[in-house]
Amino acid sequence: MTGFFDTLKTLFADYGGKLGQAIVDHTLYVLVAVAIGFALGLLLGVLLSRVPRWSGVILPVLSIFQTIPGLVFIGVLYICWGNTYATVIVALSVYAMFPVLKNTYTGILEVEGKYVEAAKGCGMSPLQTLVKVELPLAMPTIIAGLRMSAIYTVSWTVLAAMIGKGGLGEFVYQGTTSNNNTLILLGAIPAAILAIAFGAVIDLLQKKVTPKGLRKEAAK
Repeated sequence: MTGFFDTLKTLFADYGGKLGQAIVDHTLYVLVAVAIGFALGLLLGVLLSRVPRWSGVILPVLSIFQTIPGLVFIGVLYICWGNTYATVIVALSVYAMFPVLKNTYTGILEVEGKYVEAAKGCGMSPLQTLVKVELPLAMPTIIAGLRMSAIYTVSWTVLAAMIGKGGLGEFVYQGTTSNNNTLILLGAIPAAILAIAFGAVIDLLQKKVTPKGLRKEAAK
């Protein structure tokens, strides 16, 4: 046991400062990329729900695009833009957008017609119906997409280290190239903890934004 604590002490003495900075960088990447991805996904999901016939073309194309490995995508952006933070943020934001877009589109279309008709009967405009009826009812599904987006982005952010832009991926890449399992764990364990933390926070958010009526139905 003493040897274990001595090892931890040595690790933190050698890598403590760098690990702390890597965690901060990783978290900021995730927050910025998910925020941008959420905004874009929400907007495009709403637009797509207004014209459902487009979904037969756009969603399959997006699904194909999503299958492109993140390593390839960030590599292409690196060729175009070079070693910049924009390369990382754009790559992560695009991937973070997909789950939110799909869940926004699906959630809005799953809103029962009777609620939309009731809103129209009350004299609401299409925009008011969207904001006051459709989006609130679809919000649990949208937030579920946000949860997937955040958790996936935590792992995708490891790729930032590939172009020398920090994050926990630096430990993972250094560990794999030097065959050092300790370095790999120094990057992987905090990343896993971040994913769990983001998931827990978004679960709480989902409960807050779920209308009380839907909560009661789910509890039955």
